[in-house]
Amino acid sequence: MTAPSDPAAGLFSGEWPKSGGAEVVARLLAGCVALQASDLHVVANEFPHARLAGELRPLPAWGRPTAEQTAGLASELARQAGRGELPDLGAVDGAVGEPPQPRFRFNVYRRRQAWGVALRRLEDRISNLTSLGLRTDLYDLGSLTQGLVVVAGPTGAGKSTTLAALIDHINQTRRCHIVTIEDPIEYLHPPALSLVTQRQVGSDVAGFGVALVEALRQDPDVILVGEMRDRETMRTALTAAETGHLVFSTVHAGSCAQGVERLVAVFPAEEQSSIRRQLSLVLRCLVAQSLVRADGPKGGRGRRVPLSEILMMTPGVAHLVASGKTSQLESAIQTGAGEGMQTFANDLARLVREGLVSEMSARNLLRSDGSE
Repeated sequence: MTAPSDPAAGLFSGEWPKSGGAEVVARLLAGCVALQASDLHVVANEFPHARLAGELRPLPAWGRPTAEQTAGLASELARQAGRGELPDLGAVDGAVGEPPQPRFRFNVYRRRQAWGVALRRLEDRISNLTSLGLRTDLYDLGSLTQGLVVVAGPTGAGKSTTLAALIDHINQTRRCHIVTIEDPIEYLHPPALSLVTQRQVGSDVAGFGVALVEALRQDPDVILVGEMRDRETMRTALTAAETGHLVFSTVHAGSCAQGVERLVAVFPAEEQSSIRRQLSLVLRCLVAQSLVRADGPKGGRGRRVPLSEILMMTPGVAHLVASGKTSQLESAIQTGAGEGMQTFANDLARLVREGLVSEMSARNLLRSDGSE
């Protein structure tokens, strides 16, 4: 990208601003909005890069920040997100921006003994399931009074966006108390019919596990755990789902069967049998999703759409989970369409019919998945 085609070039005028950190953050966010960029990367002594329609482009009109300037930017982002001082090693996650301004998620990290910044613009509004390309009958999960609903997928697959749509629907349709535990808080949920309490790990509470224990004392009806990262968080989430709460969460897994195994595998071998039985009693639905490029005639340059697999808890599925026969879950999903289940292959066929994904890409996806 050259300077004349950069609508944000005037914010930087060919060199990195020497003003204070807060003004630099404001200019960066404004520049990202002006470019309609999904992501922005800033590292020391290099031109910033923006992701435009899926492609990463340099921004020479913005100048090259020094190591001292990227450190100031990283420190200011951490301060605005309530993350405190930067650590000597590692990385810090957070989110900045309050309505009506756009909201951004960030990761600041050490790179060659200097600080780098990765910013991602979040959706200005919480999307509904229709606009996300997901089945609207998933909203029925929000009417459950207890149980566990899990969204699985790799990093960047849109798990948080899907959960935000489900939580927003509950907020608009039920009179209840929703507690969310996130790191960072990505989507803000102003109370509608529900009271929504959002807590951020690292600034409001020390960790997911302790926040979940505390949430059980806060008269919750619905609990969102942004990610079940460790054994104790998973154990407490299962107990919460078992004792009259509706719990939503995510795991990193590529399919529903892998999601079930991921939930079990974090426990010691001697506990896994009892965990499988407990999971078979509390799990209500597991949705596995990934994002695929929309290269069909009705797609769009750089656009990606969700591809999903849905496992609903039926007596037959519960038996497979409890007995550890997760290898048979794919077959159960294939024969469970009448129970609301869906295979990746069936959803991919829908994307082809709707003109969102080309037949060639669909065949390649099926081959890579081993489904053909």
